[in-house]
Amino acid sequence: MAEKSLEDDPCSGKLTAIFTRAAKHVFGFFLMVVLCNVTHFLLKPFSQPRITSDTFIGMIIGNLGIVHSLIDKSAAQTLRFIIDFGMICYMLVLGIEMDPYVLFKVPTRDAKVAYAGMLSTFILACFLTPYLNYTHEFKIHFTLTLSTALSSTASPVLTRIITSCKIGKSDIGRLVIAAGIHSDFISTLLISIGYIVCPIREKPSGKSRLQEGIEMSSALVLQTVITAKVSPIIMNWVNNENPEGKPMKGSHLVLSVAFMALVCSCSPAYGYSPILSAFMAGIFLPREGRVSKWVISKVNYLLTTIFYPIFFIWMGFEADFREFQPGEIGTWTHLVLLFVITTAGKVTGTVISGVVLGFHWPESVALGLLLSTKGHYQIYLAIAARTAGTTTTTTSIVMVIAIFFTVVHTPLVVAHIIKRARKRAPTQRMALEWLDPSKELRILLCVNGPQNASAAINFMEISRGTADHGIEVYVTDMIELTDQIAATLVQGDDGVNTLAVTDESVTDMREQVTTAVQAYSDMNGDGVTVKRTLALSTINGMPQEICILAENLMVALIILPFHKSQRADGRLDAGHSGFRYVNRKVLRSSPCSVGILVDRGLGLIEKISGAHVSLNVAVIFIGGKDDREALAYAGRVARHPGVKLTVIRFLVETNSENASRRTGNNKVKIAEQEEEMKLDDECFAQFYGRHVAGGRVAYMEKHVINSAETYSTLRSLEGQYALIIVGRGGRVNSVLTVGMNDWQQCPELGPIGDVLSGSDFSVKTSVLIIQQHNVKGELDGLDDDFSIM
Repeated sequence: MAEKSLEDDPCSGKLTAIFTRAAKHVFGFFLMVVLCNVTHFLLKPFSQPRITSDTFIGMIIGNLGIVHSLIDKSAAQTLRFIIDFGMICYMLVLGIEMDPYVLFKVPTRDAKVAYAGMLSTFILACFLTPYLNYTHEFKIHFTLTLSTALSSTASPVLTRIITSCKIGKSDIGRLVIAAGIHSDFISTLLISIGYIVCPIREKPSGKSRLQEGIEMSSALVLQTVITAKVSPIIMNWVNNENPEGKPMKGSHLVLSVAFMALVCSCSPAYGYSPILSAFMAGIFLPREGRVSKWVISKVNYLLTTIFYPIFFIWMGFEADFREFQPGEIGTWTHLVLLFVITTAGKVTGTVISGVVLGFHWPESVALGLLLSTKGHYQIYLAIAARTAGTTTTTTSIVMVIAIFFTVVHTPLVVAHIIKRARKRAPTQRMALEWLDPSKELRILLCVNGPQNASAAINFMEISRGTADHGIEVYVTDMIELTDQIAATLVQGDDGVNTLAVTDESVTDMREQVTTAVQAYSDMNGDGVTVKRTLALSTINGMPQEICILAENLMVALIILPFHKSQRADGRLDAGHSGFRYVNRKVLRSSPCSVGILVDRGLGLIEKISGAHVSLNVAVIFIGGKDDREALAYAGRVARHPGVKLTVIRFLVETNSENASRRTGNNKVKIAEQEEEMKLDDECFAQFYGRHVAGGRVAYMEKHVINSAETYSTLRSLEGQYALIIVGRGGRVNSVLTVGMNDWQQCPELGPIGDVLSGSDFSVKTSVLIIQQHNVKGELDGLDDDFSIM
């Protein structure tokens, strides 16, 4: 009897039904997560973003019959509440990442690209969509909203694609991301303002349009003022009370989140969209500080792990294929034209802006295709238009499919960009090791001022080799573009793109350098052709300026002055941090080999001639591509009659058990080491036969077992040579330098160069550190920060 009563208990039956439905919902959620992850894994080789797999799986799962039977009217309403809350969080974070004050600034290059693409797409959409009958009757507010949505860009999706494809550090990647944010901000802002005039609701509010508009606009203005004025005070107080490195207090987090919820709910109380209200509140919340960063990170995590699977199930459920009309020609016409409008409009605008800004047209087309990317918010608008009765289910499905195709093609566009960048990247080995000895050597010799002129002249003298082939040296002044100098720039006579510097200090400095090198050229110019150039830029832009100059002049070697200068007592000063940045950046992205000259007396030698040996030079050879490059340059120095060159080769003491043990501990790649050693032996044998065997160049070997002995051997060279030539690095984990990086003061000089240029080494020994050209392009891959614009 007791068991029967339990079975007949209506409460027990209801609880069982509730738990059963809840279990089915949870199972559906996890099934969606698993399928999305599996599909994303399968599409990963094609570089497809997660939204592609999520949309595809959402369309399939959401249209299953079991899902429609499981989600009844009450469940659908609950699902819609979850979606609206998730979109509120999404728009709040999107708004926090925007800068509203960009509207009051002079448009930057990325802003111009964004505005041009938006304007052309908006005009094209406004012209074509009224004739496509997306609604039963013409509605101006729907046309304007659709045109604005088509001209927008889903910046979160685009940023994630650009970052995952590893072009975010390139010039076109940075431009696309910035332009996408501009486009997303402006379009969403226009939709937010337009909602006041033409609100889209499922149920009428019962108020007149004028009264409704006044109430919403007043509430929105009040919300904006409160957010802009009060939120910085509260957020800054919370940030100050919770410094970095300490866990945030729970009460402060609750206060911050409660304040955000309060400001987001001001305008919705008077009929405004809560989703757009969250965006309008977010753009005026402080972007900096721990609170904003915490909100962004936590909300993005919740969106990715929980909300997006539910969102795409809801999308598939609302985009009911049972109401889709694939047999109608208008369905496919709408789909094709939606895609054409958003892509052709963006491409047209970016190509026009590219002509004005001087972009290559393939990159301008790529910009337009990337900026046509749509995302979650556009999908939400497409479904919301259907639920509000503005469009049919077929039209909403068509919109979702068109959004899907704007994302699918983006990895292909990025792949095309990388392909073009590889083709344009230098693939020729612009290095001395590979240079034909019968050809003229071109050098870009950079100076910071007259103090570098003497060292530059002596460098040219010892580098000229034989008079038959000689060298062509471009003596380049590195001038930092300051506001004072910028004010003196005038248009040159040679063309519209030529600027002349009239600043007196700059002209005097350049005149002194020109006089010195011209005097040398007139008296000792046999085999040396000297030309003058100028690298005028800000510190941030100077590395690119030097690299472009070197590429245009097709030089094989760039010589940069060390950022530290020698003081009267012989020691080096603290140096110029800006020029150190320039040296390090040029080393990374140079189109040819690079040398850094540490001048400690090279410029004090008055004259290097063939009458007698006046300069003792040593070249250190341990192994690796940079040492081979240093040896190749030393081969030219060896031809000068006034130079006595000594080549010092460091060899590992093979009989030492300690050496073999250290080599094993550092896990040297045997195959790679053997290949490098083979190249080293071939290069050194060629050098030996050409220079050492004839007695012109002295040779000595140093057998050492570890980096400690290498260091002590280097110290023993103190005071013996006026110039020491070394390779920067490029060694295959050599046991002779392992650990020396740990105490480097200037890593850009490499371990050997850092020791020789240190403050405790000879104050009369100059050092030339050479790095061989890192081949880019199709040979060795492409740098993350490549330049193609």
